[in-house]
Formats: sequence, structure tokens, C-alpha cells
Amino acid sequence: MSRAEVEALAVVGGPPDEAGVRGPRLWWTLGLFGSELTTTFRRWRTLALLGVLAAVPVLIGIAVKIQTGDGGGVGGGPQGGPAFLTQITNNGLFLVFAALAATLPVFLPMAVGVIAGDAIAGEAHGGTLRYLLVAPAGRTRLLLAKYASTMAFCLVATLVVAASALAVGALLFPLGEVTTISGTRISFGDGLIRALLIAVIVAASLIGLAALGLFLSTLTNSGIAAMAATVGLLITVQILDTIPQLHAIQPYLFPHYWLSFADLLREPVYWDEIVKNLGLQALYAAVFGSAAWARFTAKDITA
Repeated sequence: MSRAEVEALAVVGGPPDEAGVRGPRLWWTLGLFGSELTTTFRRWRTLALLGVLAAVPVLIGIAVKIQTGDGGGVGGGPQGGPAFLTQITNNGLFLVFAALAATLPVFLPMAVGVIAGDAIAGEAHGGTLRYLLVAPAGRTRLLLAKYASTMAFCLVATLVVAASALAVGALLFPLGEVTTISGTRISFGDGLIRALLIAVIVAASLIGLAALGLFLSTLTNSGIAAMAATVGLLITVQILDTIPQLHAIQPYLFPHYWLSFADLLREPVYWDEIVKNLGLQALYAAVFGSAAWARFTAKDITA
């Protein structure tokens, strides 16, 4: 955030009234969040990340189309592919599920790690953090605005993947009734609603990582260091989640239930692991959000 934006935000707070009290804090908080949101999505780095995420479904769709055209695959689908991939040629809506399954382990969390890791450390490195705190924001509200804008990015990034996949799927493959994992058939409209719900759950699956990245961002004044630490920790935890000998701790690792969204394609829907995933993300958000608040409110701001 530039100094000009900080000064503009200071005006939103307004001068004290006759009682010496500033304008409603709610309006200031909303103004701060709106400014953070605008700044986040106006950066070229954010737009580049969204562009890469939008390109993944395009590449998957083209690859499946080419392989199908070459006669590969069983039943017209790509041979030996994941469950969602084998259904894309029959129904383009499955490209949404395949794209989310492909981006969730790596691309989506890395993008969120970049945004979350740079939230506080980037401001400190750019010399704008002190000016933000000079404005009547308060450290708690500034931290909440940063986290809220990061969660908004989680949702937007997920919807970008889903929308790109739906457009490519409709262009390259037929659309129609959806065959669930349980073998039953549901209408295309019902399948579209489930696709939207899956996108929302995938976005919610990233809130624990967002809180972790925000906490790491409060530990350093280097945005690059915070981003690298967040992404590095993400990779490390995902490796730990694949080691059989660590099965006792794996249910407590934040990526463990990420792919549970597939249960929404069952009839009836299996909610057990989805609820566990959301509860685990809420726990990580509470723990590392509190740690970020404790660190940031006690931090000596020198930049």
C-alpha cells in the first residue's frame, strides 16, 4: 500500500467530533478492508498468479482432448488417469473437479502462501507499515483486514480455477447429467450447484494456511523470506502427510483432508471428512491467527 493510499485512509477516519471521538469505527474498518482488497488485486503479482491458475484448466482440457482424439483411454477417456479425468470426455463439468483436484495440492496453496507471506512483511519492507499504523487503524484491525483480504484471495483464486475449467469444459466437451461417484445420476443444474459448493469448500480449506502465512509474515521484515518460509513449510507438511510411518499425526496436518471435497459427488453426500477438514482449518486459523496477533501487537515497528 502506498503512502498516498495511507493518507487517503486517514481522511476516512475523519476529525474528532465535539466529544473528541472519531467517526464510527465500523466505517473505518470497512474502508481499511476495501483498501487492502483493492491493493491486493491491483498488484501485477496477484494478477499473474490468477492468470497461472486460470491456465491450468486450459492445459488439462487440451491435454485430455488431444489424448481422446488420438484414441487413447478406456471408453473414450484418458487411460490410467485420475477418476475425475476419466469422466471429462463424457461431461465437461468434470473438468471443474479435475482442475480443483490438480491445483489444490500445489498451485492454489502456493499462491495463497505468496499473498499471506507478503501481507505484513511486505509492508515493513516497503516502509509503509509505520504509516499504516499512524492512521487510526490500530494493529488489531489492520491485521484483521490483511487476513480478510487474504481469505478473499482464496475464494477468488478458487473461483477463477472453477470458472476457467467450466468454460473450457463447455467448449471442448459435452455437458449433461452428472454421474456421481456412487453411480447415481443427477441433473446438470444440481451438478453445477455442487461444483460451486466444492469451490467454496476448497477456498475454506486454505484458511489455515493463510493464517500460518500471516503469522510467519509478522516474524520478519522481508516479504520474500516470509513467502519462502510459508511455501517451504507447505511442501514439508505435504511430504510428512505422505509418509506411512507418521499416520498418527497426519490427521492433524492442515492438508490432510484437502481432497475430501470429492465426497460432495457422492449420493448421499458424505460429510464426515468435509466437517473434519473445516474444523481443522478453523483450529489452525484460531491458533496461528492468535499467534500472529500476539506477535504483531507486541512487535517493535521500525519500518
